Amino acid sequence: MKRISKIFLTGLVAILPTLATLYVMFWLAVTAESLLGKGIRLILPENYYWPGMGVIAGLVIVFLIGLLLHAWIVRKLFECVEGLLYRIPFIKSIYGSFRDFLHFVSESGKEGSDTRQVVMVKIGDTGMEVMGFITRRDFKGLPDGIGTEDHIAVYVPMSYQIGGHTVIVPRSSIRQVKTSMEQAIRFVLTAGMMTLLHS
Repeated sequence: MKRISKIFLTGLVAILPTLATLYVMFWLAVTAESLLGKGIRLILPENYYWPGMGVIAGLVIVFLIGLLLHAWIVRKLFECVEGLLYRIPFIKSIYGSFRDFLHFVSESGKEGSDTRQVVMVKIGDTGMEVMGFITRRDFKGLPDGIGTEDHIAVYVPMSYQIGGHTVIVPRSSIRQVKTSMEQAIRFVLTAGMMTLLHS
């Protein structure tokens, strides 16, 4: 009975991440098809429409937005809209948090970046260490009392959840780990059960 349970659990562990990934991709595709498909049907005759056009339209729109943001005038317009969002209470907190997080992830691993590096942070004299990511090396422009020249800001994520702590620690209490942020995030989120490979 124990052997059967172990085999079943092994199969479950193997298939659940795949199913979860496929479900998220399916949900995104269905959402894009539902929202953009209606708009396409209003423009094109019904006999010209075929399933999947909404998904393709979504991908094209995202690509075009990324392309347009390389133009100076579009960037300035986007910054104006963003500035308005940052003035609305509650909205600015949600938008700012999402934008900063996505910017942090998208910029991670770029060559020459002095932040977004994987580090281990010492916890006192206990010998314990926690894994984190450098988010700030200087504190210019921030209120007095937040960090000094000898400190550094490190984001320490929590396992099995979206959350973590930003800690301000002395530079001497960290050591760099030679691995990619993607692998380190997976390692932390799985509570260290994923093998951490060198990048």
